[in-house]
Amino acid sequence: MQGLHLTADLHQCRCDPRWLLEADLLGEYCVQAVQAAGLQAVAQLFHVFPPTASGASGVTATVLLAESHLCVHTWPEQGAVTLDVYVCNFGGDHSAKAQALLAALEARFEPGHVERNRLQRGSLR
Repeated sequence: MQGLHLTADLHQCRCDPRWLLEADLLGEYCVQAVQAAGLQAVAQLFHVFPPTASGASGVTATVLLAESHLCVHTWPEQGAVTLDVYVCNFGGDHSAKAQALLAALEARFEPGHVERNRLQRGSLR
């Protein structure tokens, strides 16, 4: 088992607020971005959280990949987004595709500040 797990915390997102609030819009973009990166979506779930006393809540978009998963969580009240991309490298190295997917998602949200993490999982055998 070997793979690449990428995460990014996006702050001060300057995108159209609809990207932080509309699960179907975000989900459709995620599926398109997965395909554009050369990965294969096999299932998806998009969820809108109920509003709170402080206003509209965020959304979660999850795309199950043949290679593993993509998950996006938004916090519109904070102008923030978290991204999680994991690819298993069984049968081929999908690392470049994971990096391309993460870059496309980051660009979509137009963050003012990004915190990235990269975890190489498992060992190369």
